[in-house]
Amino acid sequence: MGTKQRRSVTVRAPGKINVFFRVGALQDDGYHDVASLYQAVSLFEEVTATESNEFSVRFGGPVDVSGIPLDDSNLALRAAKMLAAHTGYTGGVELSVLKRVPVAGGMGGGSADAAAALLACDELWGTGVGRSTLHALAAKLGADVPFALEGGTAVGTGRGDELSPALAKGSFHWVLALPDTGLSTPVVYRTLDQHREDHYGDLGPQPEYVKVDTEVLQAVRVGDAATLAEAMHNDLQVAALRLAPELIEVLELGESRGALSGIVSGSGPTLAFLVSDAQEAAELKGVLTRAGHRALTVTGPVVGARVLDTH
Repeated sequence: MGTKQRRSVTVRAPGKINVFFRVGALQDDGYHDVASLYQAVSLFEEVTATESNEFSVRFGGPVDVSGIPLDDSNLALRAAKMLAAHTGYTGGVELSVLKRVPVAGGMGGGSADAAAALLACDELWGTGVGRSTLHALAAKLGADVPFALEGGTAVGTGRGDELSPALAKGSFHWVLALPDTGLSTPVVYRTLDQHREDHYGDLGPQPEYVKVDTEVLQAVRVGDAATLAEAMHNDLQVAALRLAPELIEVLELGESRGALSGIVSGSGPTLAFLVSDAQEAAELKGVLTRAGHRALTVTGPVVGARVLDTH
């Protein structure tokens, strides 16, 4: 008779790049107001949720997964447990994650895992909570999780958790350089605060509230890479480059060899180079690879978390 085959559901969710990122002044509670334009790109995490009595998570894939926590500090595991608690589901789940988004790379890979876990468990358990509840649960897990559920292009404001879709046309071509160093987001923020303090004379006070520049929204609305290249900006870049100065050389290489513009994505250290077309992307990837850097080509925007298959 054999053992009963356990059911499983596989969900794919995208990594993202921050095309624009502005950070307001450090507030009394230790947080910053941020304004970001997110774009989901064609580098996907795949999470398979399999029926189980216990909760567990494991990782594999082409990126180094050795440093990822497998306990309750893991975002995907927390997502699954949160959904179970919310719906009163009494079983567990075995999560298996195929990682392609670099760990601690500023591309929201952990958030994509959490978004995929939410959707996969909802499907597997038949809890059927619906998109808006999944969204509310995602928001509790961090600013990037609701975005990974939705995908596309969106503006994040406040603490990054208030998301609104941005009108976007066409497709943008990116080349990503993936350095071996990981950067910790809290450390990058602290370094930014320190930098602003050190250079207060030149920089002056920071605004408390920030927003995404109109030029950026305009550029994605018409799908114009050259205009977007002009408007791309990341306040965290100065801090990331201070912590990992070796990135400066890579940025300069990319910009001198065909990129319209290059930027540190989010808190880094991933670098995103915007190029005009697929041909340019392939050429720049070659340049970076020959110089000894890990590089990938991706396009954006792409859709958010989606069920791939059910067994």
